[in-house]
Amino acid sequence: MTRLGWGVRAYCFIAAMWIRSTMAYRTSFVMMAAGSFVSSVLDFVAIMIMFSHVDSLAGFSLHEVALLYGMSATSLGLADLLLGSFDRVGTRVRDGTMDTMLVRPVPALAQVAADRFALRRLGRIGQALLVLGWALAGLRLEGGVWALPLLAVTVLGGTAIFGSVFVLGGAFQFIAQDAAEVQNSFTYGGATLLEYPPTVFAKDVVRGVTFMIPLAFVNWLPALRLLGRDDPLGLPGWADFAGPAVAAGCCALAGLAWRAGLRAYRSTGS
Repeated sequence: MTRLGWGVRAYCFIAAMWIRSTMAYRTSFVMMAAGSFVSSVLDFVAIMIMFSHVDSLAGFSLHEVALLYGMSATSLGLADLLLGSFDRVGTRVRDGTMDTMLVRPVPALAQVAADRFALRRLGRIGQALLVLGWALAGLRLEGGVWALPLLAVTVLGGTAIFGSVFVLGGAFQFIAQDAAEVQNSFTYGGATLLEYPPTVFAKDVVRGVTFMIPLAFVNWLPALRLLGRDDPLGLPGWADFAGPAVAAGCCALAGLAWRAGLRAYRSTGS
């Protein structure tokens, strides 16, 4: 078995262990998943309240903004479910528990990713999918038969991009041990940014999330293609389909950064 295959298998074993632990208290699980769902609903309610006072936002209708919201929130929700534990790397480095992961015959990346696998995060994903479905019901997408496949590939690519940011944030915490909030500013903060049309923001901001931290490929560029709208940066048409390639590049970069972080790790010294 390859190292990648062993890592995926180990991740599944650890995640299954946490799922069994969670389902031992099913009422608690249902309540926490429902709480996650409700708190996510409130995020979209804020957008609906905004549209109760305006007909459009920078030329985008409520259903179009809902499409942006649904794509971004679904990708972040999946990444958070699969890799959301990386914000605790700094804590593990400070208290020395990272050492226990390094001495086990299992890739540290798989252990950190599956640590405290939180099935309750399905509530967030469910809410995002409902908003996405509602948006699609009220829109006529461009692209014909390729519209829905492009949407599905974009959501999966967005999941990989957000997941890469989680891993990069974890790697950074080997150096700056109290940097979880920095990571969150690019994941949760980035998702909030992507919930609104790119025409709301200055072009410098749009350039930053396109060329520096490529979050625009999570939903902005493909969504503009699906909605038949012009790209505010005037990028070539093929850029709307570059999400999978960008996601692959982000994953490769995150893997290199994680390995560099592990090499730089020197334990607590105690």
